[in-house]
Amino acid sequence: MSRIHSSATACSNAVARAHRARGARVWTAAVLALTVAGCGQTRYATDESLPTVEGRHVQTSATQGGGPGFEDTVTRVYRLRPGDRLKVTVFQEAELSGEYEVSVHGRVALPLIGEVAATGFSIQEFKEAVTARLADGYLRQPRVSVEVLNYRPFYVHGEVRGAGEFKYQPGISFRDAIAMAGGSTYRADESYIILVRHGDGREIKVPLPSQYLVLPGDNIRIPERFF
Repeated sequence: MSRIHSSATACSNAVARAHRARGARVWTAAVLALTVAGCGQTRYATDESLPTVEGRHVQTSATQGGGPGFEDTVTRVYRLRPGDRLKVTVFQEAELSGEYEVSVHGRVALPLIGEVAATGFSIQEFKEAVTARLADGYLRQPRVSVEVLNYRPFYVHGEVRGAGEFKYQPGISFRDAIAMAGGSTYRADESYIILVRHGDGREIKVPLPSQYLVLPGDNIRIPERFF
């Protein structure tokens, strides 16, 4: 949650009043002055105003506005990008199978069929594109599989015991991600997480448990519980 610090001016005035206190009343005066000014307390803005996943939709506040794209942010699948290394296997066609990289131009150069667009495609979409190209006068009923070899890591921080960067594997749930980070601290609010998808930048509140899965590059924050 965003922290909002109390006014520096108010705190400075309170400290000055405390220093002017004399005799046996010095501690009482100091405590009262600091308390009135709100010093020594960290104030929090809540996550209530964040867009929140509800079922298969994202509910937004009046100030957020939401708009197109919020659902895509949460429900999106992994999409290929330049630098991704792919293992492409064409069943019973060893000479057409191998490891390939998405070029800076967003394409993959494959034997026989040449370059195939890849950037922005899901793995399933890229597989279908390769299959269609092979079936167009090259192979009869080609069977293709595609696997990403170098997924980006994801990140977990906030109220966990071992915040950090973690290796991505397909099928990781948000609960799995928290466990990989050593589990929640006693201060954690375990009812939701704050998610920022790679390349999007917007914070979204995701209630737990969730049907959605971790994606490469995700930034997952475990919020603090208020007692």
